[in-house]
Parts: sequence; C-alpha cells; structure tokens
Amino acid sequence: MASEIQTRVLRKITWRIVPFIMLLYFVAFIDRVNIGFASLTMNKDIGLSPAVYGFGAGIFFWGYFLFEVPSNIILHKIGARIWIARVMITWGLVSAAMAFVQGPTGFYVLRFLLGVAEAGFFPGIILYLSYWFPARQRAAVTALFMAAAPLSTVLGSPISGALLEMDGLLGFKGWQWLFVLEALPAVLLGFVVLGFLTDRPEKAKWLADDERRWLIETMNAETTSKAATASHSIWRGLADPRVLALALIYFGTSAGLYTLGVWAPQIIKQFGLSSLQVGFLNALPATAAVVAMILWARHSDRTGERTWHVVWACLIAAAGLAYAGLATGVVAVLVALALVNIGISSAKPPLWSMPTLFLSGPAAAAGIATINSIGNLGGFVGPAMIGWIKDQTGSFNGGLYFVAGLLVLSAVLTLLLSRAQTAPVEPVPQSH
Repeated sequence: MASEIQTRVLRKITWRIVPFIMLLYFVAFIDRVNIGFASLTMNKDIGLSPAVYGFGAGIFFWGYFLFEVPSNIILHKIGARIWIARVMITWGLVSAAMAFVQGPTGFYVLRFLLGVAEAGFFPGIILYLSYWFPARQRAAVTALFMAAAPLSTVLGSPISGALLEMDGLLGFKGWQWLFVLEALPAVLLGFVVLGFLTDRPEKAKWLADDERRWLIETMNAETTSKAATASHSIWRGLADPRVLALALIYFGTSAGLYTLGVWAPQIIKQFGLSSLQVGFLNALPATAAVVAMILWARHSDRTGERTWHVVWACLIAAAGLAYAGLATGVVAVLVALALVNIGISSAKPPLWSMPTLFLSGPAAAAGIATINSIGNLGGFVGPAMIGWIKDQTGSFNGGLYFVAGLLVLSAVLTLLLSRAQTAPVEPVPQSH
C-alpha cells in the first residue's frame, strides 16, 4: 500500500512541479547567458574589449553574491509563489533594459542589477524541491530541473543566432532585439507563477487527501530523522564547514558553466562562421549534456553514491577545457565543448543533493544560498580571467587551462569532503 501511494504521489508532484520549474529555469538561463551571443556584434557597437566584456559578463555574480542569502531566507518565510514571481518579473525588466546599454559603465551597472534581480531564484528552487521530494529521489528531480540549463543552450542558441539576423529592423540592432524579445517570457511567466505555484504540500489542493497526508508525514519524518545531527538555525547553515566546502566545489563548476555561456559562441565564431551557424553548432554539445546529466543523476540516486559522481564529472569537464585549448578545427572544438558540457551538467545534481542531507529549515535556506552565492563567484572569475588573458595573449588557451585547473581543484575538494564526512563527529547542539 505504501509503495503504491508513494509511486502515485511522486508521479503526481513530479508532473505538476518539475516541467513548470524547468520552464522557469530555461527562461532564466537564456537571459543570464544570452550575453554570449549578443557579444558577437554588441562588443564592437558599444566599444567593449575582451577584458571589459569578460569582467562585465561576470559582474552579474557579484549582485548574485550580495543578495542571494537574504533572498532565500525571505523565500523560506513568505513562500516560493510570491517571491519567485517577484524575481522573474524584475529580472525580465532588467534584461530588457540591456538593449539600451551604450558603453562599458552601463554594461557593468545593468549586469550587476541583473544579478541582484535574479538572486534567490536557483537556490530558492533547490530549497523548494526539498519541501516536496524525499532525499532519495531528489538528485534525479534536481537533474530534470537543471537539464533546463543545457536545454536553453540547445534551443536558445539557434534562436539567439536568428535574432541577431534582425539587425536594422525598425532601426534597432540585432543584439537589441535579442535582449528585448528574450526578456518578455520572464515577465509573463512571473505572473503565471502567482496562480500556479503551490508553496507547501499542506496547501496542495490538487492532491487527494490521502496523498497529501502521506506526503506531509513522509517529509516530516525525514526532517525528524535528521534532527539529531542536522543544522537548523540560519547561523548554523552559514557557518557549517561542509557548506563552505561545497561552495568552493561549486565555484569550479560555475567557472566552467559560465565560461561556456559567455565565451563558447566567440570560441566557435573564430573559425569564420556566421552568427546563425554559431547558433546551431553551439547547440550540439549541450544536447549531449542533457542526456548525460539525467542518466548520471539516475545512476547516482540508484547507487546512493554522490562523491565519485561529482569527482568524475569535474575531471571530464577539466579534460574538455584543456582539449579546447589545443583544438585547431571546428569539429575538435565541438568535441571539447561537448566534454565540458557533459561534465559540468552531470556534476551538479549529485552535488546539490548533498546540502539538504545535513541542513533543514532556515539553515537549509541560508546554507543552500551560501553555497550558490559563493560558488557562483566562479561565474565571475572564469569569464573575467579568460577575457583578461585573451587581451594579454590574443588567445583563449591560457584562460581555458586556468578554468580547467579550478575544476580539478573541485574534484580534489569533493574527495577531501567525503573523507571528512566519514570521520566520527560530535552531535551538533541544537539552536532555537
């Protein structure tokens, strides 16, 4: 009986929640990295050097860093429905405003404000999933949600490439059309969130009474079972050394992910291709990543193993970046970028299943946001270093090797964290 209702409830909440949050992340990720395609023509139009562009593209994550933790704590208190709607509407408006940027200063300011506007979305959804899905199923569900990132590259790259071809229509540049048209879905979906998203299982009128009761009891039992060792208070979540370790691990994966988003179109473009051709070719590596990350996360859930699933994925991504630095043709570059996409995407679901194993309540809200905010600073360091090194050397190679090194460091830290976790620990005194 328990197995039957479990299957029924998990299927129902998966179909209700996961496709919708995938759509939200799909739109979020396009608005976050469409700068990579805009740069193909925008940089020359408004006078951005590689160093200025890399720094400005990455400064998004400083806004993220400063506002991530407070944003997630607010979400935990007032509910995902209102807060996620607020996030989406404001980031859509800021993203559209990018169409009117006129130079480096405006570029820096709007990229920073976009980070402020979007702060809290990703960790908020990770926290939201922990309200609905038992820990054993969470990596696979997280993988489905996170598959929206490479999917946005698969579908968004050709669209972005095509929008650049609208250059001159009604007197606007192609990159201006790109920013405005790709921002509209975020604003519209923000209003849809208000009517569709359900904050907690207790409010899920779309579940039958017995289904809702089973889910509430299951999630409460899981929370109770980790009460002896879990951190609950906000300050516990912020100060837990495991949180800081996971943040440093995530730093390397973020550097890799946003190196792809910000620079991959230019890396492909250097072989003399049109914007539309770049759009279609950039979609190919991400297509492989969607399949790989879902299969990898299912294997992680089935075996219950997290550490090596993160380690091997980081090493594959590092190898891909190193190979991209050596590649001399379009096909070789696409193979290298496929390895990077597969590794980066596959590392994230098992990595994000770790924090809620030892955090709950406000501590989970603060801890997850801390991991994401510190870790996402890699999204500043990776693109900025590639831009600076390209300015100095005229080549992408040095920057690609630098980011590969960060991913090797993430793999090593994951192993060290696993070893520390297996050592005997004293129970954590509870804070109320």
